[in-house]
Amino acid sequence: MNGAHSRLRVVVAAPGIDPPFPLDAVVVEEDTYLVLGAEPVAREMHEPPERALEEAEVREPEIPGSVLVMEGSPLRFLAVVHDLGEEPSWREEWIASALVAALQEAEARGVRSLSLPMLGTLYGTLEAQRFVELLQKALGSTWLGRLENVWLVVPADVPRQIFERLRELDIDLEC
Repeated sequence: MNGAHSRLRVVVAAPGIDPPFPLDAVVVEEDTYLVLGAEPVAREMHEPPERALEEAEVREPEIPGSVLVMEGSPLRFLAVVHDLGEEPSWREEWIASALVAALQEAEARGVRSLSLPMLGTLYGTLEAQRFVELLQKALGSTWLGRLENVWLVVPADVPRQIFERLRELDIDLEC
């Protein structure tokens, strides 16, 4: 399948700034038990703590490389790219699969704007340049007729060469 992304604009920016456009969905780097990207939430317990612990113990892990969608505004795409029982916790094939799955979910749900971190670089040791190569493959293999804007959230310490590699993508790029 040949990817199409002629209308796609990618804005590269460091984390901690306001998104450059309103977001329909955000991708979150996650592990098989969904603890890495979990936001701490204080909530009232309606059941004994023991029961909550029992439920956590029998919970089946998510499949590495998959993407789970959490409803809300914006949608949250949980990219499962880590298995904390493995060393290292991530694999390139999981990241590649999750990138394609996130782009396919975005297309299927009519998402026009998406926030995408450099998966595998936040909690893993994937090199930024390799992430860009995986992103390039995902963009090239995924039909994108609706997605118009991607905010690529890049750590502040990413080498400048990465921006040159990003410029090689066949997309409208703003750094």
